Amino acid sequence: MMSTRLINFTLNGESVSTAIEPHRNLVELLQRFDLFGARESCGQGLCGCCTVLVDGKAVSGCLYFAVWVDGKDITTIEALDADGQLSPLQQAFVDTAAFQCGYCTPGFILMAQQLLEENPNPSDDDIRHYLSGNLCRCGTYPEVIEAVKAAAKR
Repeated sequence: MMSTRLINFTLNGESVSTAIEPHRNLVELLQRFDLFGARESCGQGLCGCCTVLVDGKAVSGCLYFAVWVDGKDITTIEALDADGQLSPLQQAFVDTAAFQCGYCTPGFILMAQQLLEENPNPSDDDIRHYLSGNLCRCGTYPEVIEAVKAAAKR
C-alpha cells in the first residue's frame, strides 16, 4: 500500500486539501483538480511548459514535489481570467498571435506575468532574458516579445 500525506493549500484563490503520494509532482497534483494548463513536456525543468506560480514565484511543476505546496498559494494559468474575460497579458498573446500550437503558451504567460509584476516596463532584452527558460517548438519568440510589450502598455 502506498503511503499518502494530507496537504492543505490555496489553489487559484480557493482553500483545498488532498492526500497525495510523496513522489507525485505538482503537475500530477493539478491534474487531480482538472487543471491541465501546466503540461509536463521535458520532465527535466528545461522547457517551461509546466510553469506554475507558488507563492508568486515561478516553479517547474515537473520537478516540484506536490507535498511541497502544503501551506502555499498556487496560481495556474486557469486563474488569470476574471469572470470569463482574458487578462490583459492573455489578450495580448491573442492579439499578437504569440502562439501556434499553444502547448508552451501557459508557461510563457505565467513567466511573463511574474516579469511584469517585477518590471512593469521591460526592454526586449529583459523579456528575452526572463523568458529564456521557456521553449517554443513553433518559434513564436518575436510574437511573444511583442505580446509582453503590449501587455506592459496596458
